Amino acid sequence: MLELLQTLCRIDGVSGCEDAVCDYIRAWVTPYADSVTEDVMGNLLCYKKGVRHSGRTLMLAAHMDEVGLIVTSITDDGFLRFGTSGGIDEKVLLGTRVRIGDVRGVVGVRATHLNTLEEEKTLPEVRAMYIDIGAASKEDAEKRVQPGDFAAFDNEPTLYGDMLKAKAIDDRVGCAVLMKLLREGPPVDMWFAFTVQEEQGLRGARPAAYRIRPDLAIVVEGTTAGDIPGVKGAMKACVAGRGPVIPMMDSATLYDPVLVQRALEIAERAGIPCQTKTYIAGGTDAGAISRTAGGAKTLGVAAAVRYIHTPASSVAVADLEPMYTLVRMLCENAERL
Repeated sequence: MLELLQTLCRIDGVSGCEDAVCDYIRAWVTPYADSVTEDVMGNLLCYKKGVRHSGRTLMLAAHMDEVGLIVTSITDDGFLRFGTSGGIDEKVLLGTRVRIGDVRGVVGVRATHLNTLEEEKTLPEVRAMYIDIGAASKEDAEKRVQPGDFAAFDNEPTLYGDMLKAKAIDDRVGCAVLMKLLREGPPVDMWFAFTVQEEQGLRGARPAAYRIRPDLAIVVEGTTAGDIPGVKGAMKACVAGRGPVIPMMDSATLYDPVLVQRALEIAERAGIPCQTKTYIAGGTDAGAISRTAGGAKTLGVAAAVRYIHTPASSVAVADLEPMYTLVRMLCENAERL
């Protein structure tokens, strides 16, 4: 699963431009799925018969998109103005390498020694930044880039210690779990939904849920881990290396409390290291799925990710297989959820 996750993270799929990720996943899952369809939003919906039917419609969901940038205009001297696609903390952008297709660039801002004393007291806003692609003029830049093009973080997945660093771990880690389960064969009949535009307000999950109309949905995600210096107690939210996270609530969803409790019991009986989330923040596709087409009971299973929504998102390698195993165990116990 580590190799698959690294491959997925190398592909660019900024929210609103997930085509390359979708193409890769479609080619990968088609030999194993009973049906593969793509809706008008771009969600990839796969159905696979399992060993048995659980008596209800079960949906696994993971989003294909990642946070990134979108080019809004080109200056007369060939620099690119941009906005963000998805939630990005502005301070992580300074000096960040990006790529727009095959075009490389770097996020720049006016040098510190050119700032006023007042400007030195604040971080620059996105509107003060630009992407430098080495163009000599607007005409030169327009030969390579156009407004509306998306820019992804330009970095290579890297192992350091017990961690994997890469862009887009949120939520290629969920996609990898779904892909592996589909390949190995689910224990029950189920839908696999690879959704789009989660980072833009859970936009793809709603039509996907309308199409599938699940009774039960398990959203497989990456979630914020704050186990870093200066963060104490519950503010850590969850800890990388302590197993998958089963959140009780986030900013978009109150997960079904019965499902949460049963999931924790299943994990304990199976000896799978597991944790809950001790801080309410973020949101997942469950927020849209739970309120669509009559509603659905929802459960979340997530990997604890440090530095989420940055080029240096990091996940503990030791958490990957337990995450997959827990999702599989939940599906095997679908009748009891």
